[in-house]
Amino acid sequence: MLSKNSLPLQNSLLVLINSQHLKKVLGGKAFLEHLQEPEPLPGQVCSTFTLCLHYRNQRFRSKPVPCACEPDFHDGFLLEVHRENLGDGTRMADPTTMLSISDPVHMVLIKTDIFGETTLVASYFLEWRSVLGSEDGVTSLTVELMGVGTESKVSVGILNIKFEMYPPLSQTLSQEVVNTQLALERQKTAEKERLFLVYAKQWWREYLQIRPSHNSRLVKIFAQDENGINRPVCSYVKPLGAGRLLDTPRQAARFVNVLGYERAPVIGGGGKQEQWCTLLAFLCRNKGDCEDHANLLCSLLLGYGLEAFVCVGTKAKGVPHAWVMTCGTDGTVTFWESLTGHRYIHKPASPDESPLAEQPKPLYPYRTIGCVFNHHMFLGNCQPSDAVEACVFDLSDESKWKPMSEEAIKSVCAPGATTSLPPFPPLCASTVDASVTSNEIEMQLRLLVSEHRKDLGLTTVWEDQLSYLLSPALASYEFERTTSISAGNEEFQDAIRRAVPDGHTFKGFPIHFVYRNARRAFATCLRSPFCEEIICCRGDQVRLAVRVRVFTYPESACAVWIMFACKYRSVL
Repeated sequence: MLSKNSLPLQNSLLVLINSQHLKKVLGGKAFLEHLQEPEPLPGQVCSTFTLCLHYRNQRFRSKPVPCACEPDFHDGFLLEVHRENLGDGTRMADPTTMLSISDPVHMVLIKTDIFGETTLVASYFLEWRSVLGSEDGVTSLTVELMGVGTESKVSVGILNIKFEMYPPLSQTLSQEVVNTQLALERQKTAEKERLFLVYAKQWWREYLQIRPSHNSRLVKIFAQDENGINRPVCSYVKPLGAGRLLDTPRQAARFVNVLGYERAPVIGGGGKQEQWCTLLAFLCRNKGDCEDHANLLCSLLLGYGLEAFVCVGTKAKGVPHAWVMTCGTDGTVTFWESLTGHRYIHKPASPDESPLAEQPKPLYPYRTIGCVFNHHMFLGNCQPSDAVEACVFDLSDESKWKPMSEEAIKSVCAPGATTSLPPFPPLCASTVDASVTSNEIEMQLRLLVSEHRKDLGLTTVWEDQLSYLLSPALASYEFERTTSISAGNEEFQDAIRRAVPDGHTFKGFPIHFVYRNARRAFATCLRSPFCEEIICCRGDQVRLAVRVRVFTYPESACAVWIMFACKYRSVL
């Protein structure tokens, strides 16, 4: 259910109980940015396009194709059209039932450069139901993909797509019936969104009447997605189960933390460009801004049955930021920093204390908080001060937190409430082989170290046993990041003491990355004076060691731990 390989068209005659419908991407054209790119030579590494799809809990990924003006997409995908919760999943869905299934096919186009860096090129919601009005159950269409963020009005290319029902429908609907249904849905959605906007404006007016200074607080009711569409922030969060891919809330926090962090790109100077991504775009790109991380972590924590909220406020120097908060049944308020995986217990400043009494300095980096929200609640902070350390998080107290109507939020954010809501995709298991990848990076690093030392006129002798002894330390570091518990260091230290003879010195340097590019990691390591001292070690009987351990997470996200070490005879 979570992930399927692309199924070529000729192999799609599967015995499937439900009706399915087959989507075939036939190719692309007019990707003009790549007009000047030469044809890649056989075996040459080049930038590639990958098309990712999500439809009703099914996810697909095309084969990567070289970036070109006319990318050579030739992929078929078999999409099952389910009848959910009706108790008759063994029967074929008839055209009328399928017409009522309003979920679009969400397509995301990703570009991967020669260094493995990903860029979100386009995000498109494809309406598939026109095929239900086609006489032979086959329809072809041309889709113009628009850019993302500041380029959401700029065309990036055209995809040719063919739909085919399989097995063929025994009866089809008239195109007029299909068009009427789609127009009716658009009309209902527009009306719901209009009413919510009217309500949100009224709520904001009331919020400002409490005190005029509220105008400067970060109370974010709407946010723009990658296509430049304003959506209620509550629609970016939904309880999300991880199946068997993640076991604990803290492991979920670690997973979100190892997804890359990248601010939305800005052309020219000025302030921060806002772009909250839909979940599919964030996962397929494997990196995003702090809001994307916070929305995903909040969704996962809600999935684990916790009362979780996304907080919108500022860090030091007034930098806007988003993080996650959970409220325990005993009243404990915990902040989760989605970019680092760190957790902080919030202890509010005591109002009964004398103003001159010294308050404990908070450990968390947050300064102010404007609002908190999840999938069915939105609350604006209306306490006299929006400083986090002074805030009381009794969310049921309307004198401290002004709530929005849950009914109003549900009208536009509940699953299936409107056709403009992107459905949440399930998480996919990692396709990275941790052992193989660890070996590959380690071999590349050995080569890079040897070359670097050769340039300095130094010979390199590797000690495999010493390299192996570094493994427990790397496993211990990752365990600590996931659980906040330190374990296993005693055995590691004992083994190193035994491996280093009397009169010799041992030095080790661990470092952590969330990417798998060995050359980039090596360049970063050399910028650390302590690591450079190990790599460029001179002396008597110098032996070098390096160990790499890759820990895999869903969506092929990875925590990469590297440890360089050396031992040499101390000469006074």
